[in-house]
Amino acid sequence: MTLDIPGLMVTLSKERSIFHSEADFQHALAWRLHKAMPNDEIRLEYKPFQNERMYLDIWLPGVGVALELKYLTKRLEQRSKQEPFALLDQGAQDIRRYDVLRDVQRLERMVAHAEVGYAILLTNDPLYWRPPSRPTIDEDFRLHEGREIAGDMAWSLKAAEGTTNGREKPISLKGSYYCVWRDYFSFGAATNQQFRYLMIEVR
Repeated sequence: MTLDIPGLMVTLSKERSIFHSEADFQHALAWRLHKAMPNDEIRLEYKPFQNERMYLDIWLPGVGVALELKYLTKRLEQRSKQEPFALLDQGAQDIRRYDVLRDVQRLERMVAHAEVGYAILLTNDPLYWRPPSRPTIDEDFRLHEGREIAGDMAWSLKAAEGTTNGREKPISLKGSYYCVWRDYFSFGAATNQQFRYLMIEVR
């Protein structure tokens, strides 16, 4: 089964233009999926392999669809529908890019047992969708517009141990994916007011 993720995100953006946290985003998208597919079951934080500490953010068992979500923010104080939001500057974009690609790697494992997987990154941090201006220690893990991600990816030899701690293993992907960013919502032209998302479909 193929979900119309862009269509769901357009609808969701009209209901919720901004989120307090990744858990808030996960819950809102799950509720949107429930309203779009009321007869299908939805599981949050689903454990697909009982002997491993691996959890899927959203799992639709009836149709075999798995979703992994990331909500990565820059500092922003904003009101939406009279509700105040105060987003933190999460920073550490290098290790968070690694985490996004690790989600893709996990979804590749899942599609042996599922129809399709989606890795979705929603952010107001332009450093994720803009290409780097110089070489970086996480060059293999970059997610900027138009980049192809495939094969084996590892940290630069210049990466510090503190950066790679817990993320030492290279990312190895069987498939090939192009990074295409889509607009989610914009509150204006001020710093960090634009939200965009990256969706990677894994089959």
